[in-house]
Amino acid sequence: MAERPYTTTAITQHTLWTALTGDIPPMALPATPIAHAALDSRDVRQGDLFVALVGANTDGHAYLGAALANGAQAIIAEEHGRAAARAAGAAIVDCTRGRWAISAELPQEYQPGAPIAYIVDESVQALQKVGAFQRAHRTDPALRVIGITGSVGKTSTKELTANVMRRRFVTHASPGNLNSEQGLPLALLGLNHSHQRTVLEMGMYGLGEIDRLCLLARPHVGIVTNVGPSHLSRLGTIERIAEAKSELVRALPDADSGGVAILNWDDERVRAMASLTGARIIRYGLTPDADLWVDEIQGMGMEGIRFRFHYHRPNSQKVDSIHVKIPLLGRHSVHTALCAAAAGLAEGLGWEEIVPGLQAQAGQLRLVAVRGINGSTIIDDTYNASPVSTIAALNLLADIEPKARGRRVAVLGDMRELGSYEDEAHKIVGRRAADVVELLITVGRLGSAIADEARGAGFAPEMVHSLASHEEAVDLLRQIIHGDDLVLVKGSRAVGMDTIVAEITVDAAGMEMGGDAQEHQVAGAG
Repeated sequence: MAERPYTTTAITQHTLWTALTGDIPPMALPATPIAHAALDSRDVRQGDLFVALVGANTDGHAYLGAALANGAQAIIAEEHGRAAARAAGAAIVDCTRGRWAISAELPQEYQPGAPIAYIVDESVQALQKVGAFQRAHRTDPALRVIGITGSVGKTSTKELTANVMRRRFVTHASPGNLNSEQGLPLALLGLNHSHQRTVLEMGMYGLGEIDRLCLLARPHVGIVTNVGPSHLSRLGTIERIAEAKSELVRALPDADSGGVAILNWDDERVRAMASLTGARIIRYGLTPDADLWVDEIQGMGMEGIRFRFHYHRPNSQKVDSIHVKIPLLGRHSVHTALCAAAAGLAEGLGWEEIVPGLQAQAGQLRLVAVRGINGSTIIDDTYNASPVSTIAALNLLADIEPKARGRRVAVLGDMRELGSYEDEAHKIVGRRAADVVELLITVGRLGSAIADEARGAGFAPEMVHSLASHEEAVDLLRQIIHGDDLVLVKGSRAVGMDTIVAEITVDAAGMEMGGDAQEHQVAGAG
């Protein structure tokens, strides 16, 4: 099941009142702290904020009563939720009249501590107002914001960059993958005056969305990891995806004002973004043409990776060279390390701070290894799937030597939102899987194209299983997985790949989990 947005906040009822009404909080309204913010009523606890959103399949306004019953201290809702909020005992504050409701008032019957429902014109815009208010008015003016975008690797880069920043600065980071028009303002609610740096993901489904996120977050540093075909079905062409990602670079301050663009010099579309900004450019990659690059890369399977950094110091002929070993899985993870190291260098950290930050295990990085049924090891990379990240996961599997008679097994599902690239992408993955694994299981309609291509590449037909559902995959895995097998599970959660991991994972006592798997983090990858 996908994560439901839920985050700790540093806001109060006064924050909500001022941000949503534009007026001074009334004397009768206490500055009650709001512990958390939730977009799902099932997550609400005592003292939380619940934001009722209208989604494609569910309208949060249907759950206002449930949120209040669970202890919500505040609610943001649209006009059609007014009656339900009042019926559930919330005091109604009308914020719908024009841009600001200057004459907003508490109802006469309001009792201090009672929950308040802020009725707004549009819930997402209201949430963004609150996040922007917290960012602009409830943080240290010296706070520097590091924004991260890209088709693959945003969350892992964010986590590792935050680890590096924490070596010197009081650092905030967006929890989980809160990177959307709804998620990023939720993340901003956690900022307070103590923070010196914040690291934020910025995702998008269309043009103009990252522009909006930058308006809310005000980034000083922008990291672009790559441009790939994720969301191709929405944007139509890879060039439009690059244009959307470049909005982060365009929004940065110039170099004299502290702006820094950290760009993947191995990606031609990211490289082209250097001409779109007046910010200082830090180029990273696998080539000496970059300012920060690596060589001597050695994948060590579950032990992590080794490589050597090189850094051309600005305005100097000096080049730093340093060997490091970090606990990230897969050779592709050097790009994650390059991003985090470049951010550290941009913010004035030394290698004696950057390297321990890269080696820290704090924070949840995406790819984890868990104990599996029948003595197997499960490599869980089920958050999402793209051609680049799936090939990277297969390359990681190729780097790991199974124990004894163990096999390399890949369980691969659909990759979604690839538009016209969909067929070719699944074929590319099928060909790589044929080179790496001894047993291939695919799940879903698109996954079957992976299986077909693997067979076409000469993979033994009896070692390929193309299944329609995750339930079938779980049943088969329980029958055929052996001790010491390495089982990579990768694919869209839309076809239940995370459920497969949960069903074939065992806990520390050797019992099958059968539900939400308990992760035993080894390391992370993008």
